[in-house]
Amino acid sequence: MPNIKSAIKRVKKTKEKTALNKAKRSELKTAIRHYNEALAANAENCQDLLKATISKVDQAASRKLIHKNTASRKKSQLMKAFNTAKAVE
Repeated sequence: MPNIKSAIKRVKKTKEKTALNKAKRSELKTAIRHYNEALAANAENCQDLLKATISKVDQAASRKLIHKNTASRKKSQLMKAFNTAKAVE
């Protein structure tokens, strides 16, 4: 446990930031899951969900919640799933 006042403040800020980052990552995973469920159910709003999900992935990468290569890979997986589902129809 830190004794210096500034170190105590940094620990507090780190805990707050960690909680915020965890919530944002969870929100991203939820968006991806909703998109995958809609894709599996052949929902009409898949294209809109795809745009929203890719936007969330980009935001997470720009805020350094996930690595930029991870974001790129996620977007590629989302697009591939969409194109495959579109080709099957």
